[in-house]
Amino acid sequence: MPPHSPEMEQSMTTPLRLAIVNDYEVIVRGLAAMFAQHSDRVEVVELDNRETVSADVDVVLLDTFGYVPGDGIDISDLVRPDGPRVVVFSSSADPEAVERALADGAAGYVPKSLSADELIDALEAILAGERVVPGAGADALESDPAEPGSEFGLSPREAEMMALIAKGLSNQEIAQTVYLSVNSVKTYIRTAYAKIGVSRRSQATRWALEHGFDVAQKRSFPD
Repeated sequence: MPPHSPEMEQSMTTPLRLAIVNDYEVIVRGLAAMFAQHSDRVEVVELDNRETVSADVDVVLLDTFGYVPGDGIDISDLVRPDGPRVVVFSSSADPEAVERALADGAAGYVPKSLSADELIDALEAILAGERVVPGAGADALESDPAEPGSEFGLSPREAEMMALIAKGLSNQEIAQTVYLSVNSVKTYIRTAYAKIGVSRRSQATRWALEHGFDVAQKRSFPD
């Protein structure tokens, strides 16, 4: 068994200090509530998704729900010399998405199929200098009570479709963003529409904005 690094020793004795980044307040607070059950291992010290990440943190966790590269904050905006490690938390384990995140400077990429304990294990390993990426067969969660629309039975993928529709993306743009075929995007949108009782995109957009899919003010990050 390899020896522990100084950073690993530190993470084993004091809680990892974590900032959570996402445009949706419900996502940020849902993740914070999950980590609160493991306060001996993780301390969430940045909660406000409307302000600059200013706390002294070890890891920045970027939840990609509703995330559109090039629209607002990108991974490269979070990566700073001698700054905290940036970790992507995503329902997509597509190799192209993983490679792009790592190329932009992410220190790790963890799938939402992980349990809370497994996620914390991954964050501690990344803090210790390991590169953690999805393994073969990594899948998205079937349900996530932290995400908007879960109370209406929307799956994480369906909820993500609604978030991207609310941002004004076309089906083709959504497909490019989440690395799915246009036909798969149409299928997710059709099943989401059936669950929320709408039939047109304008209705879906209005529904989304009225049910937790309205994003907060964008974060800004110092150079």
